[in-house]
Amino acid sequence: MADFDFSSYIADIPDYPEPGVVFKDITPLFADAKAMRAAIDAIADHFRDQGVTKVIGPEARGFMVGVPVALELGAGFIPARKPGKLPRKTISISYDLEYGSDTLEIHADALTPEDRVIVIDDLIATGGTIAATGSLVERMGATLVGYGCVMELSFLEPRKKLVEHGDHDVFSLVQVS
Repeated sequence: MADFDFSSYIADIPDYPEPGVVFKDITPLFADAKAMRAAIDAIADHFRDQGVTKVIGPEARGFMVGVPVALELGAGFIPARKPGKLPRKTISISYDLEYGSDTLEIHADALTPEDRVIVIDDLIATGGTIAATGSLVERMGATLVGYGCVMELSFLEPRKKLVEHGDHDVFSLVQVS
Protein backbone atom coordinates (compact mmCIF):
# COMPACT_ATOMS: atom_id res chain seq x y z
CA MET A 1 0.00 0.00 0.00
CA ALA A 2 3.00 2.29 -0.33
CA ASP A 3 1.33 4.00 -3.29
CA PHE A 4 -1.90 4.84 -1.40
CA ASP A 5 -2.23 8.54 -0.59
CA PHE A 6 -3.55 8.41 2.97
CA SER A 7 -2.88 12.12 3.53
CA SER A 8 -5.50 13.03 0.90
CA TYR A 9 -8.14 11.64 3.30
CA ILE A 10 -7.14 13.98 6.12
CA ALA A 11 -9.03 17.27 6.28
CA ASP A 12 -7.48 20.40 7.74
CA ILE A 13 -9.90 22.30 9.98
CA PRO A 14 -8.46 25.76 10.71
CA ASP A 15 -9.01 27.42 14.09
CA TYR A 16 -10.38 24.28 15.74
CA PRO A 17 -10.69 23.76 18.67
CA GLU A 18 -9.26 27.25 19.15
CA PRO A 19 -7.85 30.07 17.00
CA GLY A 20 -4.44 29.31 15.50
CA VAL A 21 -4.80 25.52 15.66
CA VAL A 22 -5.18 23.47 12.48
CA PHE A 23 -7.05 20.30 13.47
CA LYS A 24 -6.19 17.20 11.42
CA ASP A 25 -9.46 15.31 10.91
CA ILE A 26 -9.02 11.66 9.90
CA THR A 27 -12.73 10.82 9.90
CA PRO A 28 -12.86 11.13 6.07
CA LEU A 29 -10.46 8.16 5.95
CA PHE A 30 -12.78 6.17 8.23
CA ALA A 31 -15.77 7.11 6.06
CA ASP A 32 -14.22 5.71 2.87
CA ALA A 33 -14.23 1.89 2.75
CA LYS A 34 -11.30 1.65 0.34
CA ALA A 35 -9.15 4.07 2.35
CA MET A 36 -10.01 2.40 5.66
CA ARG A 37 -9.23 -1.06 4.23
CA ALA A 38 -5.90 0.23 2.87
CA ALA A 39 -5.00 1.76 6.25
CA ILE A 40 -5.85 -1.38 8.21
CA ASP A 41 -3.97 -3.59 5.74
CA ALA A 42 -0.90 -1.35 5.83
CA ILE A 43 -0.73 -1.28 9.62
CA ALA A 44 -1.36 -5.03 9.91
CA ASP A 45 1.18 -5.80 7.18
CA HIS A 46 3.83 -3.84 9.06
CA PHE A 47 3.38 -6.04 12.15
CA ARG A 48 2.28 -9.27 10.42
CA ASP A 49 5.43 -11.36 10.92
CA GLN A 50 6.13 -10.28 14.50
CA GLY A 51 4.06 -12.90 16.32
CA VAL A 52 1.50 -10.44 17.69
CA THR A 53 -1.04 -12.16 19.94
CA LYS A 54 -2.86 -9.07 21.29
CA VAL A 55 -3.63 -5.55 20.13
CA ILE A 56 -4.42 -2.83 22.66
CA GLY A 57 -6.32 0.28 21.61
CA PRO A 58 -6.78 3.30 23.87
CA GLU A 59 -10.29 4.69 24.22
CA ALA A 60 -12.01 5.53 21.97
CA ARG A 61 -10.61 5.98 18.48
CA GLY A 62 -7.94 3.39 19.18
CA PHE A 63 -10.82 0.90 19.19
CA MET A 64 -11.78 1.90 15.64
CA VAL A 65 -8.31 1.12 14.30
CA GLY A 66 -7.19 -1.54 16.77
CA VAL A 67 -10.09 -3.97 16.38
CA PRO A 68 -9.78 -4.42 12.60
CA VAL A 69 -5.98 -4.64 12.87
CA ALA A 70 -6.39 -7.37 15.51
CA LEU A 71 -8.82 -9.27 13.29
CA GLU A 72 -6.45 -8.97 10.33
CA LEU A 73 -3.59 -10.35 12.45
CA GLY A 74 -5.66 -13.12 14.03
CA ALA A 75 -4.95 -11.55 17.43
CA GLY A 76 -7.14 -10.64 20.38
CA PHE A 77 -8.14 -7.07 21.18
CA ILE A 78 -7.79 -5.40 24.58
CA PRO A 79 -9.55 -2.08 25.23
CA ALA A 80 -7.66 0.48 27.33
CA ARG A 81 -10.47 2.47 28.95
CA LYS A 82 -11.10 5.41 31.19
CA PRO A 83 -11.51 4.56 34.90
CA GLY A 84 -14.73 2.82 35.92
CA LYS A 85 -15.64 1.55 32.44
CA LEU A 86 -14.42 -2.05 32.76
CA PRO A 87 -16.46 -4.55 34.80
CA ARG A 88 -13.74 -6.76 36.31
CA LYS A 89 -10.60 -6.13 38.32
CA THR A 90 -8.29 -3.71 36.51
CA ILE A 91 -4.80 -2.30 36.58
CA SER A 92 -4.39 1.36 35.80
CA ILE A 93 -1.82 3.94 34.87
CA SER A 94 -2.00 7.70 35.20
CA TYR A 95 0.06 9.86 32.90
CA ASP A 96 0.66 13.48 31.98
CA LEU A 97 -0.71 15.10 28.85
CA GLU A 98 0.20 18.45 27.34
CA TYR A 99 -2.94 19.90 28.96
CA GLY A 100 -3.29 17.91 32.20
CA SER A 101 -3.34 14.25 33.15
CA ASP A 102 -5.38 11.15 32.40
CA THR A 103 -5.75 7.53 33.48
CA LEU A 104 -6.26 4.32 31.51
CA GLU A 105 -7.22 0.84 32.73
CA ILE A 106 -7.17 -2.67 31.34
CA HIS A 107 -8.48 -5.87 32.86
CA ALA A 108 -5.97 -7.39 35.25
CA ASP A 109 -6.20 -10.73 33.42
CA ALA A 110 -6.00 -9.28 29.89
CA LEU A 111 -2.36 -10.20 29.23
CA THR A 112 0.07 -12.95 30.10
CA PRO A 113 3.87 -13.10 29.86
CA GLU A 114 3.42 -15.17 26.67
CA ASP A 115 1.64 -12.31 24.87
CA ARG A 116 3.29 -10.20 22.18
CA VAL A 117 1.43 -6.89 22.02
CA ILE A 118 1.12 -3.87 19.77
CA VAL A 119 -0.54 -0.62 20.82
CA ILE A 120 -2.66 0.83 18.03
CA ASP A 121 -4.30 4.26 17.99
CA ASP A 122 -5.68 6.64 15.41
CA LEU A 123 -3.13 9.35 16.19
CA ILE A 124 0.13 9.87 18.01
CA ALA A 125 0.51 13.46 19.19
CA THR A 126 2.93 13.86 22.09
CA GLY A 127 3.14 10.09 22.67
CA GLY A 128 1.83 10.22 26.23
CA THR A 129 -1.23 8.01 25.78
CA ILE A 130 0.44 5.22 23.85
CA ALA A 131 3.56 5.33 26.03
CA ALA A 132 1.34 4.87 29.09
CA THR A 133 -0.53 2.03 27.37
CA GLY A 134 2.80 0.39 26.51
CA SER A 135 3.84 0.72 30.16
CA LEU A 136 0.71 -1.23 31.16
CA VAL A 137 1.71 -3.99 28.73
CA GLU A 138 5.19 -4.27 30.20
CA ARG A 139 3.95 -4.02 33.79
CA MET A 140 1.83 -7.13 33.12
CA GLY A 141 4.92 -9.00 31.92
CA ALA A 142 3.91 -9.17 28.24
CA THR A 143 6.26 -8.22 25.41
CA LEU A 144 5.63 -4.83 23.84
CA VAL A 145 6.37 -5.23 20.12
CA GLY A 146 5.60 -1.66 19.09
CA TYR A 147 3.18 1.13 18.35
CA GLY A 148 1.13 1.87 15.24
CA CYS A 149 -1.21 4.63 14.13
CA VAL A 150 -2.82 6.28 11.15
CA MET A 151 -1.28 9.71 11.76
CA GLU A 152 1.71 10.96 13.72
CA LEU A 153 2.12 14.63 14.58
CA SER A 154 5.89 14.49 14.18
CA PHE A 155 6.25 18.23 14.85
CA LEU A 156 5.34 17.41 18.49
CA GLU A 157 8.24 14.90 18.58
CA PRO A 158 6.38 11.93 20.08
CA ARG A 159 9.25 9.55 19.31
CA LYS A 160 11.40 11.35 21.89
CA LYS A 161 8.81 10.46 24.55
CA LEU A 162 8.47 6.89 23.28
CA VAL A 163 12.22 6.19 23.27
CA GLU A 164 12.23 7.06 26.99
CA HIS A 165 10.10 3.91 27.40
CA GLY A 166 12.37 1.62 25.40
CA ASP A 167 13.43 0.91 21.85
CA HIS A 168 10.13 -0.19 20.32
CA ASP A 169 8.96 -0.05 16.73
CA VAL A 170 6.84 3.02 15.88
CA PHE A 171 4.83 2.88 12.66
CA SER A 172 2.60 5.61 11.21
CA LEU A 173 0.90 5.91 7.84
CA VAL A 174 1.04 9.72 7.72
CA GLN A 175 3.54 12.00 9.42
CA VAL A 176 2.63 15.67 9.84
CA SER A 177 5.69 17.91 10.13
